[in-house]
Amino acid sequence: MFLSLPLTLAPLLVYNLVIAGFFGATPGDPWVQPVFTVTMVSDARFTLLLGDVLIVAALACLFVEIVKATRTAGPTIVDHVLSFAVFVVHLVEFLTVGAAATSVFFILTVVATIDVIGGFTITIRGARRDFGIDRD
Repeated sequence: MFLSLPLTLAPLLVYNLVIAGFFGATPGDPWVQPVFTVTMVSDARFTLLLGDVLIVAALACLFVEIVKATRTAGPTIVDHVLSFAVFVVHLVEFLTVGAAATSVFFILTVVATIDVIGGFTITIRGARRDFGIDRD
């Protein structure tokens, strides 16, 4: 059952925990807080923000979800349904919660959208290959 849980749920939970102040209150937008800054060889300064870290983590979760979509076992349908539910939560929260009206959350919503569309597409393509359906 735990394998059917979409990993894109993790960034959603982290986002909500941060905006709820679970990790401590931050004044203003918590997603623009710098995690670290490095001076590059070119003397330019690279600053990684907390929102950037969450987006990178969400992209890593998306990669695992796309790989999971290549399975042809029974729990794949449950995985797709749960991924769709996570997408719906993203969409509703983005439209109705003021603290979710940020570019970071919008990108997380796009990641959830790609998870749903990509998962269904890969599963359908794999099923066509398994059953030998030709489109010619």
